Amino acid sequence: MSIPVRLLVLSDVHYAAAGEQARRGHEALAIQNPLLRLAAHCYRKHIWLADPYSHNPLLDTILEAEPCPDLVVANGDFNLDTRFIGVSDEASMESARECLAKLRTAYGERLLLTIGDHELGKMSLFGGAGGLRLESWNRTVGELGIRPFWHHTAGAWNLVGITSTLVALPLFEPEILPAEKPAWEILRASHLQDIERCFDTIPLRNPILLCCHDPSALPFLQSLPSVRKRLPDLKATLLGHLHSPAVFDASRWLAGMPSIRFLGNTVRRLSTALQQARSWEKFRPVLCPSPSGIELTKDGGYLTTLLTADVASALRFQRHRLPR
Repeated sequence: MSIPVRLLVLSDVHYAAAGEQARRGHEALAIQNPLLRLAAHCYRKHIWLADPYSHNPLLDTILEAEPCPDLVVANGDFNLDTRFIGVSDEASMESARECLAKLRTAYGERLLLTIGDHELGKMSLFGGAGGLRLESWNRTVGELGIRPFWHHTAGAWNLVGITSTLVALPLFEPEILPAEKPAWEILRASHLQDIERCFDTIPLRNPILLCCHDPSALPFLQSLPSVRKRLPDLKATLLGHLHSPAVFDASRWLAGMPSIRFLGNTVRRLSTALQQARSWEKFRPVLCPSPSGIELTKDGGYLTTLLTADVASALRFQRHRLPR
């Protein structure tokens, strides 16, 4: 590979098509406690996103600004997931379908897709509605055509895409319907085998670029011998999920905190992930922000980098901020 490969990375587009646009205020409807509903409103308005339905044009901005990258990684979360059950909900499926159609029209075979947690469903931060649905998995893989695992080579470079929710499935166990638990466990076991087989077959000292939506998966990956022994060859791990460098930095600061088990399932899952977050650094994590960023810092955007033949040099990612 004598010519550098220009790589575009975007994540957490959270596109909202007409069906989800019609559900404004969806989170409040899932919260019974009025004080908790007020707290959620304040959190969304001043910290996270005041209007999550208004950011569709940011995807068009990226497509116009980046018409001809050599490779594109879109690192999950293509819908707004307003029913918290992923694309088994028809309106969420419509959003993901429209978002992916735009990406595929723009980039064709250059596009590499990973599965985010909102494709599969997860409980709401406030109210505890929703969770993983096996139908969402089947529709993501079957109808949307997103591969759960892939390995793409560019010269000596090995790009590996995984499904973070499967890897970190123990964290999501309380969100799984009891009747679906055996199927999820089978999917996870097969997925871990795919990952180990791939890491075993990549030639030693060939550089690896891992694409993983949710950093909660990284401690589970570290437990796999085939992955652990290849960490020296792992040049970077592309992450999404956290939306903002400010959230990523806070997660690093909170790494090692105790798991909190008395404030509901979502707090338990998040705090348990942070308890294990000290292992993230071994994976050389690089966060791709969401296009919108968060309300508090308005630091959304996307990343680009060059994959060169000089694999000994460090990867340098450029963050492109998007105005809001």
